[in-house]
Amino acid sequence: MVQKMKRYRIYQVDAFTTEKFKGNPAGVVPDADGLSDGEMQCIARELNNSETAFILSPTDPDHDVWIRFFTPTTEVPSCGHATIAAHYVRAVENQMNSSTLRQRIGIGILPVDVTKEENDYTIQMTQGDIEFYPPLAASDCEQLLVHLGLVQEDLDERCPVQIVSTGHSKVLIGIKSRKRLNSLSPDMNGLSTLSESIGCNGYFVFTLDSKSSDIKSHGRMFAPAIGILEDPVTGNANGPLGAYLVKHRFAEHDGNVLSFKAEQGEAIGRSGIVDVTVKIHNGNPIQVKVGGRAVIVFRTEIEM
Repeated sequence: MVQKMKRYRIYQVDAFTTEKFKGNPAGVVPDADGLSDGEMQCIARELNNSETAFILSPTDPDHDVWIRFFTPTTEVPSCGHATIAAHYVRAVENQMNSSTLRQRIGIGILPVDVTKEENDYTIQMTQGDIEFYPPLAASDCEQLLVHLGLVQEDLDERCPVQIVSTGHSKVLIGIKSRKRLNSLSPDMNGLSTLSESIGCNGYFVFTLDSKSSDIKSHGRMFAPAIGILEDPVTGNANGPLGAYLVKHRFAEHDGNVLSFKAEQGEAIGRSGIVDVTVKIHNGNPIQVKVGGRAVIVFRTEIEM
């Protein structure tokens, strides 16, 4: 007996932008029930975005939706831009009103806010627990600079090079110049090798050298060890950056909340804006949210 094939909808969505071919592209499969792990990985590899989100039915009453994220080579526990993309597609397909829902992802169950604005949507996700690791060892930092093509003088001396996580850790590297940021051409093999020894796959190079009063920071993110040479706009990098800016007193705030816009992707022609909100208690960051807009580039179907 021939097994009946199931038809799956697949979207390509640009997140953290309202312009097609800007921001960060993510694949979204909005009704992924029935796909095996291997099939999800194959779809993610075929789409070849930094991440593809697979929306699944909830498994318990404590959450409304279950989402899994795959890079072209592996599953990852959390992804900012693919979360924005997934909930944008879900909102459009279901013509949702403004609401808050609970999503199950690899790091736990966290809320997502869907805000309807005229005929469009803004999505804001609460990220996971904030973790600060000790500054990178001097020997690791030296290797990192070599692989990034930087020298010590390029670094912003105020900014310790350290791993920070809000669910999916990144090495934060602060440098002085936006021009230098946009000229980087890293040694991807070297960064992949270093990832094995420091236990972190993502390198987020940022600068506070901004010419716009609306934009607090500019950044670039490289994660070759998990198949992402450069990620255009990264929620799981700009979120930790927000916590980092509060912890190290690099940003003015009212004592309760820091809110700012971060730009990423300029150097590769895919500029996007991340809205970062950090909740603060006794001068320390205690919760991070990232949000933004999205636009559907195309929709197709496959049979599997």
